[in-house]
Amino acid sequence: MLNTRTRPPQYVITGKPGSGKSTLFNNIINHLLANGFTVAGIHSPEVRSGGVRVGFKIVDLCSGNEAWLAKTSLSSRIKVGKYGVAVDEALKLWRKTLESISKADVIGVDEVGPMELSIPGFKKDLLEKIIPSGKPFIIVVHYRLKDHDILTALRAAALITVDQFNRGRLNSDLPLEVVKAVREYYGRR
Repeated sequence: MLNTRTRPPQYVITGKPGSGKSTLFNNIINHLLANGFTVAGIHSPEVRSGGVRVGFKIVDLCSGNEAWLAKTSLSSRIKVGKYGVAVDEALKLWRKTLESISKADVIGVDEVGPMELSIPGFKKDLLEKIIPSGKPFIIVVHYRLKDHDILTALRAAALITVDQFNRGRLNSDLPLEVVKAVREYYGRR
């Protein structure tokens, strides 16, 4: 069917740590999957041990494969705060993830932040393959992101700022809105 929208629905989610960005992202992704859309990309959940955050994984949304993104116990040439970035491990998973992007209906990235931007080629892939892909996307952006190139490339996307006051409403309304917009984009009922 023909595309009934001129531009793909594209969303950027931001907010302070603990505001619910990743919860909202996962809720949207789950709604898209439940409605028959294929989603490719990554999410970077935190890993806790004994109630203490020890690092972050990078997880491929299509395959479920995961790798370490960063760990407190990792000695690495690249550090973000107290975390050593697992550059080689994360890069290997990121490259495999990129292979599935062309086959997906929607692209999801959680998140664009200092750790992910430490992965060689991540920024370039974001600017050259993901944002201009012509596909709907949901991208979570670190609230302190200052990268002019990325922010400029994302300026046409709908900006959603999550906080403790709106996260409940966003989690009930936005997933339905995104599914509806993606359906319209692809001409599905």
